[in-house]
Amino acid sequence: MKKLTPEQSLWAKRFKWISLIEGISFLVLLFIAMPLKYMMDMPQAVTVVGWIHGLLFIIYIYTVFPTASKLKWNFSRTLFALIASVLPFGPFIFDRNLKKSQQVDF
Repeated sequence: MKKLTPEQSLWAKRFKWISLIEGISFLVLLFIAMPLKYMMDMPQAVTVVGWIHGLLFIIYIYTVFPTASKLKWNFSRTLFALIASVLPFGPFIFDRNLKKSQQVDF
């Protein structure tokens, strides 16, 4: 693995944590809040979790581009990061792929 500069390492770690938290919020929305809304008639769960997930999604998208620039990602890796944000388990798959195929070692 290629050694990261301290600045690149900081960006990589920051992106990893934002990615994982956003991914978890998406799974909570899909597998906990949505069933509560439709099976238990608790729409407030989707309202709260959806709002939190939306905020985390915006933060994720906002950090993809500077992270891609700092870590010198090509277009396809950056696109993969963006697509991963809208797929269940996508951020986790992207994180694993990033560890295996690039220079990032968290």
